[in-house]
Amino acid sequence: MPGSQPHQGLPPELLTNPEWQRACLQRDFAKVFHLVKVKAGIYPSRVAALCGMTPSRVGEIMSGRRGLAHIDVIERVADGLRIPGAMLGLAHRPWEIPSPATSRDRLASLPSRSVQASETSADAERSPDAESHSDLDDLLTLADGRVTRSTLLALRSSVEDYWRRDDEHGGASLRPAVVGHLRYVTQMMRSVRAPLRRDLQSLAAELARLAGWAYFDARQYSTARTHFTQALRLSHGQDDYLFMANVLSCMSLQATYDGQPADAVALACKAQDSARAAGGQPLVMSMLHMREAFAHATLRDAASCHQAIGRSRDAYEQARGQEGEAPSWVRYFDETKLIVDTGIALAKLGESERAEPLITEGLRRETGAQQRGRAFHAFWLATAQLQQGKLDAACHSAGLALNLSASLDSPRVAGHVNEFHQRLAPYARETPVIAFEQRMREALG
Repeated sequence: MPGSQPHQGLPPELLTNPEWQRACLQRDFAKVFHLVKVKAGIYPSRVAALCGMTPSRVGEIMSGRRGLAHIDVIERVADGLRIPGAMLGLAHRPWEIPSPATSRDRLASLPSRSVQASETSADAERSPDAESHSDLDDLLTLADGRVTRSTLLALRSSVEDYWRRDDEHGGASLRPAVVGHLRYVTQMMRSVRAPLRRDLQSLAAELARLAGWAYFDARQYSTARTHFTQALRLSHGQDDYLFMANVLSCMSLQATYDGQPADAVALACKAQDSARAAGGQPLVMSMLHMREAFAHATLRDAASCHQAIGRSRDAYEQARGQEGEAPSWVRYFDETKLIVDTGIALAKLGESERAEPLITEGLRRETGAQQRGRAFHAFWLATAQLQQGKLDAACHSAGLALNLSASLDSPRVAGHVNEFHQRLAPYARETPVIAFEQRMREALG
């Protein structure tokens, strides 16, 4: 029996259909699968085969009894149905980028001598050395080869500016610039010797961590994990255990978001071990214990979560008066952050009555410059209030998150707001919910 033929792509008239585009933007896969069936003639059994699902699961999604939230599954749907990544808020999918094989196919109609010459050229392009030198910027960097302390200072200043912009506006829009800078620095590493090479390697590791964070904020979890892993590899051999602890803490938080809380616990504990190897700086340890608490809360392990919160609080007390000795990247974790993160962990556990006053106090203390943090915290306050049945207050807090998200480029924040909106479905006819939905429609244009 012949094997199933691969799906070649969706009809252009479907891809340009406003209803389709809206369904993709909202990740409404019940509607997506329905339109694929009606407009492209791809029936549920075929959808299941293309996307690596069971037919019953596809049926549940189409009937609205089940949703799709895990990023890896969403990427599988995009690849199986050939939905362009941008439509679903994903990075470009591998099949959207022309591969060397495509060029080889085009060569088939050329005279044999031309084919031979072109294939030789293509082989050279595919070699790692030639591939890394193929762009003009790379060639100019190699030709220049001059790296000074001033170069390093300028690059470090750029990284600091990226982190500031990420904090104020979100990291999604920073990705192209950060990845470009990362490529530039790793290219320079090939043309200099120690000790500048070691400094460049540290800078590349920080850029890789920043790239991972930017992709994480864009909810591109698999790409983020690739960059975080790159950051760990670049830092290997430099004995910078605090930096490794920082990267591992980012990976722990991502695993919590990505529905892998057991991995998140393991990564947080490994980060703590790495920080202890560097002397156990108390403010770093306080932040890392809180990351562990988040993971335990997601697992609904209340005892372990409370223990981790207690360790975080104890480490913070030990850090008082020593904040200036902590690495710059952890100084954001002040008393306000400790309070609000404790509230978030408790909200994750469902202990909303204890969570609400803590998050409220955190929001009261935070400054207007902390846009993304305030948006997250407003969402968690709304969550704690909704858990208690305080519908008016919950919608008011969610409205604050919605307002703050308007000035951010952070799909994580937008995802939280949409998640809260879905939780309001049982109260769709209530006045505060109707008003909130109207605000959402106005915000989305």
